[in-house]
Amino acid sequence: MKPTSIVIYEDNDILRESLSSLIGLTDGYEVLGAFPNGMQAEGQIQGYKPDVILMDIDMPGINGIEAVKKIRTFDKQVHIIMLTVFDDNTHVFDALCAGANGYLLKKHVSDKLIGAIQEVLQGGAPMTPAIARMIITSIQEQAPTPTPDYLLTKREKEILLSLSNGNSYKMIAADLYISVDTVRTHLRRIYDKLHVHSQIEAVSKAIKQKLV
Repeated sequence: MKPTSIVIYEDNDILRESLSSLIGLTDGYEVLGAFPNGMQAEGQIQGYKPDVILMDIDMPGINGIEAVKKIRTFDKQVHIIMLTVFDDNTHVFDALCAGANGYLLKKHVSDKLIGAIQEVLQGGAPMTPAIARMIITSIQEQAPTPTPDYLLTKREKEILLSLSNGNSYKMIAADLYISVDTVRTHLRRIYDKLHVHSQIEAVSKAIKQKLV
């Protein structure tokens, strides 16, 4: 099986090397490139075509948010996880609105990085409930759109509502007394019905169109 390919953008040399080593020592993952800034991100991502990008928010030259915006102009599918020192700030919110799939605090990298990568690959969006609420509030302030019938089941609506509250797959499974695999199965059906590809897109569409 082809390993999950990753490109890293991190200006701290020690952390960048640590990330590369951690991923390199994990079966099923490989680092294609690790860079101290995002100045050449457009050409690098088009050349490497990675599955996942780890993107530092605060970098010299061009910050991670601007780099994400550039990447999203030509690649809508690659999974992008932001790396940040600070939790629940506007920079994280801006990065997610720019097209990032989630974020991870640098202090949690050693024990949560691989889990966060697995989560985005499965369609999830690693983030704290506080950031999820910021996104939801922003969406709610936008003008509502007409509500088509997506034929969502009661269970699918329950899972969408739980997602919109910032709950993880494990929390949803526990609340609804189902397995995490069952949650993922429902999510795949939800994505198909809503014609979306990620958790953030699904929650955004559900709130805009008053599905939850």
